[in-house]
Amino acid sequence: MKVIILAGGLGTRLSEETSVKPKPMVEIGGIPILMHIMQIYSHYGFDDFYVALGYKGAYIKDYFLNFHNRNSDLQIDLESGSVQNQKKAPFNWKVNLIDTGMDSMTGGRLLRLKKHLKNEPFMLTYGDGVANIDVKKLVEFHKSHGRIGTVSAVRPSARFGAIKFDGDHVVSFREKKQTDEGWINGGFFVFNPEIFDFLTDDKTVLEEHPLETLAKKGQLMSYKHHDYWQCMDTLRDKRMLENLWSEKKAPWKVWK
Repeated sequence: MKVIILAGGLGTRLSEETSVKPKPMVEIGGIPILMHIMQIYSHYGFDDFYVALGYKGAYIKDYFLNFHNRNSDLQIDLESGSVQNQKKAPFNWKVNLIDTGMDSMTGGRLLRLKKHLKNEPFMLTYGDGVANIDVKKLVEFHKSHGRIGTVSAVRPSARFGAIKFDGDHVVSFREKKQTDEGWINGGFFVFNPEIFDFLTDDKTVLEEHPLETLAKKGQLMSYKHHDYWQCMDTLRDKRMLENLWSEKKAPWKVWK
C-alpha cells in the first residue's frame, strides 16, 4: 500500500527554521522529521512513499538525490572524478517526489497525486507529526469496516495545568494529562479511491468539505490511538521532541 506524505506547506509557526528549509526537513536528532515519519511506516512494512512537494520542494529533492552518498563511506578518485559507495543504502524504499504546487491546499495536493495511485487504497499523513501508532493495525481496521476513510484520532499532549477556584482561593491544582484532552485529527489516514470524488481543485482543503461530507454520509471512521502522538507546530514542540530523542526516550521510535 502506498504512503502519501503531505510536505508542501509553509510552516509559518516554525519560521525560525522554515525560512531556509521546508518544515518536514526540520531535524530531530540530526534527522529530518520526514525521515522519522517514514521510518514509522517502514517498520510495519510500508515503504512505497509519495511525498507531495510544494514550498522549498527542491530542498527535499536535493536531500534524497544525495541520500546514498550522505549515508555511505565514499572512495573518490580525484583524477577521474569517479565515486564509489562503500556501503549499501540503509533503506530499501521507493521515494517518489511529486511537485503538487506552491499554493495547493491539502486536498489539492492529494488530488494531484490521483494518477499515481492506480485506483487502490492508500495511506496519507502530514509531514510534521510522529506517533507510536501501529499502522499495520490501522490498515487492518480500515479494511474491516468498508468505509471510504479512516482518520487516526489522538489526544494531544496537555500544555497547561488545571486550576479550580473558590472565589480567589485555589482549591485544586494539578497537571493535566494527555488523556484529559479531547480527541483531534492526528493524521495517519487510510482512504479508498472514492475520496477523489470529494476533491475539486488545488484550493480544496481536505479537512473541510471532503472530510465533513464523509462524516455526514457515515463514510468516515476513527481509529483511536490512545498512546503517544505529537505534532511539530512550534519551536517549543521541536525542542521537546529534540530533548526526548537526545535522552533516548522518543516514544515514536518504534524501529531498531
